[in-house]
Amino acid sequence: MIEIAEVSGIGEYTEQKHGDKGQDRIFSVPDGKAFVVLRPKTIELRCDHGLRDLLKERYETVMESRYFGKGGIEIIPTGQISDGEIADLVRLSYNLTLQTA
Repeated sequence: MIEIAEVSGIGEYTEQKHGDKGQDRIFSVPDGKAFVVLRPKTIELRCDHGLRDLLKERYETVMESRYFGKGGIEIIPTGQISDGEIADLVRLSYNLTLQTA
């Protein structure tokens, strides 16, 4: 599973534990808007609609996000999408979140 601290190209963020057992980790930009949710078995990211549709079509391990709804994707990290691609999606999610803040 990817570690957000190891992703280059993102600025300040905060991390909160969430969920029944505190297993979910929510990463937010400085104004408090979430850009990544790491769950024990999935990663959720903010994403634009065109890219979301393309990724859902291309990869069976990508679905609509439970947290972000139609504004994001949820990925089951099985190796189908490389760690480098996931890092790129984390950077995109961070930047999209800053723009909407």
